[in-house]
Amino acid sequence: MRLMLLAGAVLAFHCADVSAASRFTDDPYPSTYQPIASAPVLIEHATVLIGDGQRMDDADVLLVDGRISAVGPSLAAPANATRIDGRGRWVTPGIIDVHSHLGVYPSPGASAHSDGNEMTAPVTANVWAEHSIWPQDPGFNTARAGGITTLQVLPGSANLVGGRGVTLRNVPATTYQEMKFPGAPWGLKMACGENPKRVYGQKGGPATRMGNVAGYRAAFIDASEYLKKNAPKQDNPKNKHWWSRNSGDGDDSSGDSGGKRDLKLDTLAGAINGDIRVHIHCYRADEMAIMLDLAREFGFKVAAFHHGVEAYKLADRLAEEGVCGALWADWWGFKMEAFDGIPENIALVDRPAKGCAIVHSDSEEGIQRLNQEAAKVIASAREVQMEIPPERAIRWLTANAARSLGIEQETGTLTVGKRADVVLWNQNPFSVYALADQVYVDGARVYDRDDASRQPHSDFMLGQEAAP
Repeated sequence: MRLMLLAGAVLAFHCADVSAASRFTDDPYPSTYQPIASAPVLIEHATVLIGDGQRMDDADVLLVDGRISAVGPSLAAPANATRIDGRGRWVTPGIIDVHSHLGVYPSPGASAHSDGNEMTAPVTANVWAEHSIWPQDPGFNTARAGGITTLQVLPGSANLVGGRGVTLRNVPATTYQEMKFPGAPWGLKMACGENPKRVYGQKGGPATRMGNVAGYRAAFIDASEYLKKNAPKQDNPKNKHWWSRNSGDGDDSSGDSGGKRDLKLDTLAGAINGDIRVHIHCYRADEMAIMLDLAREFGFKVAAFHHGVEAYKLADRLAEEGVCGALWADWWGFKMEAFDGIPENIALVDRPAKGCAIVHSDSEEGIQRLNQEAAKVIASAREVQMEIPPERAIRWLTANAARSLGIEQETGTLTVGKRADVVLWNQNPFSVYALADQVYVDGARVYDRDDASRQPHSDFMLGQEAAP
């Protein structure tokens, strides 16, 4: 009887509408995001940074039906288009922050709002940051005023594997699903170095960097066994790896790789399959190299190393392997693993032909002025005779960020057909005096510095006195 039940269960699994491989990234909490209806917009006679390395002077940008319709000089526009004088102003793609904790560590920073780190086990790949997001966090509005149109919200860095991150559209909403970027892949947050061993050193480990690596390997061994037991071999693209060639059941380090569905292993299996993008908090060059070797061992791809104050030491390898560096302009020295940072870090990671440098925030305040953080990099590079023009630097905030999140086909450049995520600046965005005059998400004006009705406030802030 037991064998008959087991056979029936296996048959039901293989006859399911969804394949075993895709099951790992099924979304029971899908996006309900709907673009805000908007009329056509024509921004005229502006300096335009496309986001892909191109600059156009005295050019127009036409937004129609939520998409970039045309970019160039003297564009014609529909009769019902809103015309905006762009003379003396600059236009860029909407800024994308790939490392944010808005909504999971909202303001004010009370302990009741501390929902970003699930510090109950070294590996918590089962948790999803989106289930902690509070859409009323005032930080979303202040970020929008700084030109942020898209952001990835991640779990914190206490754990070896902290869980899934989610990519959001920066629009006012009641539920996080109304902000969730349709079709964007999840990110998987991992962390190297001091944080996991500090948090778990007195809780049974890991207490050392070698313990960290052993913990990653154990987790991915379990995930590889889970893949093998839950997916037909012909459907598993990872047959080149040792676990697929092994005819035996293999070892299961935590006893949870077979049988019932496991949320932790769903996420890790999705990363191995390439459906969930791996983002790793990692400061030191030697540890980044180890993590690249770990990725090779288990067949996953690192989308980006975050923070990476020593990324400049292996910039060529990162470029060759297609790994982005999501970095700060000049944060360093606040702990031992951050001691060897230099202000030219981003410029050096950007320098190789295939380099992918990104300016990120990891801060509810820094996210409001990422353009100024990028400007600091330009200034630091200039001091060592590296001239970086605005049309190149803007990629750190737009195209490269979109690439690391897997949304480059939808946003990140002012390319015809892409989402009309646009910022109109009062001047060169890399000036200390730059302000975002208007911000558009899918062609809708969601922020206007001169129109109070286009400056949404969180319900949490109702009745609060404005700061002097």
